[in-house]
Amino acid sequence: MCACCIVLLMDGPLQEPKTLQEAVVYFSDPDRCFAYAVKLRWPDGQVVCPRCSTAKHSFIKTRRIWFCYTCKKQFTVKVKTIMEDSPITLDKWMVAFWMLANCKNGISSYELASTIKVTQTTAWFMLQRIREVMKGKKFGKSTKIGGEGNELEADETFIGGVTKNMHKSRRLRADGLGPYRNKTIVQGILDRNLRKVRATVVPNVSRETLQDEILRNVKFGSTIYTDSAVGYESGLQRRFVHDVVNKTEAYVRGRVHTNGMENFWSLLKRSLKGTYVAVEPFHLSRYVDEQVFRYNNRKEGDRKLTNADRLAVLMAQVAGHRLTYSELTGKSDSPNHETTGTGETEQVPF
Repeated sequence: MCACCIVLLMDGPLQEPKTLQEAVVYFSDPDRCFAYAVKLRWPDGQVVCPRCSTAKHSFIKTRRIWFCYTCKKQFTVKVKTIMEDSPITLDKWMVAFWMLANCKNGISSYELASTIKVTQTTAWFMLQRIREVMKGKKFGKSTKIGGEGNELEADETFIGGVTKNMHKSRRLRADGLGPYRNKTIVQGILDRNLRKVRATVVPNVSRETLQDEILRNVKFGSTIYTDSAVGYESGLQRRFVHDVVNKTEAYVRGRVHTNGMENFWSLLKRSLKGTYVAVEPFHLSRYVDEQVFRYNNRKEGDRKLTNADRLAVLMAQVAGHRLTYSELTGKSDSPNHETTGTGETEQVPF
């Protein structure tokens, strides 16, 4: 059904864009943009109803929607995705997906707003929803990494403003927050063999917190390299081959180092300081997920992924995710909030 829809909507084979300029031109054609989105959401060519998961339906070409014969409801390619209930047209969504997936240092909501001609608030909401897709499976819930003979690095970093640059009143408040002051802690684990990173915001750097994340994400028998932080002392040796580099003496001791994680931290902080400037701690995890996605999708084996490849990986994950404005901000002025709306709007075709 999917292949038939594409044939009905456009002539000739799909030619994927390779650059941002080509992507903007490519997605400016509504039919071509729609066909590309259908191809990415249902790569096997079998369109199924996102509500009842049946393939018995009819396609209404003029409105670019399907009618399901089982549940008796219409659906578009947006239904049950991160774009559901969004009045933003698909061409703007696709450009936003492309830019966030491929801009090495991220893209600010102001820049995206001026690029696709929407308000800054709308652009910010779009970017946060795309980051919700980028996180994929939650940290610690997917298949464990590592294994016997595999080398991994574990490290943590502190994100936050420099105390000496703060206003006196704010600096005094930060002084009362303990040794980490105004910092948010992020822990990361790098699998050297896979060249994949997992990172998450953690509440503290206690032994229980840091080692628990390693236990939930790393297979027993793996070789783990860390720095000499107290949180990694005593305990890891019982399940892993654990070696430590003391950074007060040297940053590298043979194969024992955490330079891979330091490289990832530099990329993360570059985007936070240079592009986003000010990120609230309760939103930080989404920006970490964004950087993890780009880092983990640089290569697939020995093949370097293209911009179109990263877009395809990201678009393949849009189904099954949902983030409303009220959930994101805690405000109840969204039509999707239980006290102000029903959570469903009329399905507007692309």
